Amino acid sequence: MTPTPAECAAMRDVTDHACHLHDQGKDIVFTAAVLWDGKVIATARNEVGDTDDISRHAEIVAIAAAAKALGKRDLHGATLLASCQPCEMCLAAMRWANIDRVIFAAQQAHTDTAFFRFPALKITDFHTACDGAFDWHGGLDEDRVAHIYAPGAAG
Repeated sequence: MTPTPAECAAMRDVTDHACHLHDQGKDIVFTAAVLWDGKVIATARNEVGDTDDISRHAEIVAIAAAAKALGKRDLHGATLLASCQPCEMCLAAMRWANIDRVIFAAQQAHTDTAFFRFPALKITDFHTACDGAFDWHGGLDEDRVAHIYAPGAAG
């Protein structure tokens, strides 16, 4: 899968947001956006530390905001963009929302294992498990955020 120019621009904003939060010394620095019809309709950051709600990952927050903006929960045709490869929960939510494409910067193979609860499961496993119902591209702008998610970064 090749990201579109709009997806590349949106990813730049997602990684800029993650870098900005990291530079401010923020904890749990994950960011995401949802692109619909070539336009960003939702952006988010991880809210777990703010809310003590473990489900408030950036991708979940962005998906919820996109559904609200569109007035529907079926986001077929949308792209989810994330500063780090979405975890298992976020990939499942993406599928429940029928999002077709996911693009992320930091790839699981290059991140701290603490960011995944089932580290033996890879994105290819999820892709296969749903008969290829979504397209994905990892590593876009990874060099910009690698230091945030590198092994040992989770503390």
